[in-house]
Amino acid sequence: MQFQQLQYFVAVAETRHFTRAAERVHVAQPSLSQQIKALERELGADLFLRARGNISLTDAGEALLPLARRILADADTARHEVQELVQLRRGRVRLGATPSLCTGLLPDVLRAFHDRYPGIRLLIEEGGSHDLVRGLARGALDLALIVLPLPTPAPALTTVELLREDLVVVSSPEAPGPGGGGRAVEIGDLEGERLVMFRHGYDLRELTVAACRSAGFEPDFAVEGGEMDAVLGFVRAGLGVAVVPRMVATRAGRGLRVTPLARPGLHRTIALAHRSDVAPPRAARELQRMLLER
Repeated sequence: MQFQQLQYFVAVAETRHFTRAAERVHVAQPSLSQQIKALERELGADLFLRARGNISLTDAGEALLPLARRILADADTARHEVQELVQLRRGRVRLGATPSLCTGLLPDVLRAFHDRYPGIRLLIEEGGSHDLVRGLARGALDLALIVLPLPTPAPALTTVELLREDLVVVSSPEAPGPGGGGRAVEIGDLEGERLVMFRHGYDLRELTVAACRSAGFEPDFAVEGGEMDAVLGFVRAGLGVAVVPRMVATRAGRGLRVTPLARPGLHRTIALAHRSDVAPPRAARELQRMLLER
């Protein structure tokens, strides 16, 4: 099995068209077809069902596709690692983070990293912890900042706890304070409040909804489906209240009332994760060090 054959196979699997796949990998279509057939002979199984105008994966092709993508991604990572200069003058880091961490934790750390290593490209992917774990598994990310615990175990990941962050309630200063306007509120005080809620898949949504249900009530959503900036904007407009990380509330500036949650409150644990079977590239390891020492 040759590396080039896997490249051709993935190109055909993603385009579902031999000619377009050949154009993508810059090779003549007959050569690509010959390499795919050679790969099928070596594996002893057809990878594609070839019907006029319709190319689809066989069961063997479906099984090979995620493995081939991982091999290609690992090879790409290895190439970048080798090409990096000793002085970290060039390279890249692919970092995944939840949107709230992109707003609260990352700006200062990334600024310091960029000041020290201006030649390193920073590629940031925002997403929920589920999506980021999948990105790590398929080799699309070097590091990811995720929220623990994960709903399902991820034994292929190494995680290091970074911080434990308090959650607070934010509301518009023009509206009555949540829970009657006290200095601190219980989760139960949010019963009857209209909540501005994040989209499905957002870690903060799952945590807030679970806390409300544990307190014996179902949350009432005024607006739902937003990302962090949208949620803060809706709260400023007086549409409702939201539960957000303290760092986000602190950085959000004017236009928000911040009310802490009474003890024991709500918290979330942030961890830095990478694949256990592949060492992150050198530039990623340096960013990891700066995050852990921040």
